[in-house]
Amino acid sequence: MITENNNITTNSLAAWILAARPKTLTGAMVPVMIGTAWAWRLGGGEDFRVLPAILCFLFAFLMQIDSNFINDYFDCIKGNDNRTTRLGPKRACSEGWITLPAMRLGLLITSVMACLVGLPLIFFGGWEMIVVGGVCVLFAFLYTTYFSYLGLGDVLVLVFFGIIPVVFTTYAILPNHSQALCLQVIMSGVICGCVIDTLLVVNNYRDRENDKRDGKITLIVRIGEGKAERLYLALGLVAYLQLLLLLFSGESGSLPTFLFLFILFLPYSVLHYKTAMRMKKIKRGKELNTILAQTARNMLLYGIATAIAIVSM
Repeated sequence: MITENNNITTNSLAAWILAARPKTLTGAMVPVMIGTAWAWRLGGGEDFRVLPAILCFLFAFLMQIDSNFINDYFDCIKGNDNRTTRLGPKRACSEGWITLPAMRLGLLITSVMACLVGLPLIFFGGWEMIVVGGVCVLFAFLYTTYFSYLGLGDVLVLVFFGIIPVVFTTYAILPNHSQALCLQVIMSGVICGCVIDTLLVVNNYRDRENDKRDGKITLIVRIGEGKAERLYLALGLVAYLQLLLLLFSGESGSLPTFLFLFILFLPYSVLHYKTAMRMKKIKRGKELNTILAQTARNMLLYGIATAIAIVSM
């Protein structure tokens, strides 16, 4: 069977790739990248273990895809992905690219695969890694089905795309787990979560009118258009807190170090500011999808800059 849109065969590989939303994998990669950089720095390179780092990246990617499948499926059955009113990128189930039974099987498979990939981490991080992995899978479902309707999605991003992946990636890689629980690593997780939340903010900013109509009371619906624009700008600029954190977390708080970090983070900050101003100018409509792409690019630049700063300090 061929669907009406883009000649995509139902349940084909192309349909699954679209449903996986590869562009969103940036949000999964950045916190693990930062946690990996902290493990390298805190372990002096000697205690760095490669296999748990690889497993953490794979787990993060699979959980992101799983979350995308869950979101696609449940928004379809709730009627939130109406083809005539949707402003964001097209969704596989609503477009008929993937049938609902196939998507149920798909999200089950990705959930199981994520668990299987994460299971060996108990040999590196202990049995507590089972709790961490189980909570991640549970909240991947609860986000779409419950918390996003209460305006708590941003809190979950802070926790599950910031604190947990940064801290527990560092935790799993280092033999001395207590090193991962230091203030610098935890604060890096908080800041990372804030930066990645910019993606959710612009997504909910674009959909604010449809969400309000559908009873989905996101944070953006609660605070309104103007405050949402200021929030987007502010969340991205907290990356400079990372600069100060790195400057004062070690013994190298010199002027050359400050200038190095300032220049390193400058491209991200300039691009984020320009993106925020463009979002404010566009205001509404499908053109805001370009802001999503630019935000994902900015996040990747932030992750690279932070990782370089951590390992080079």
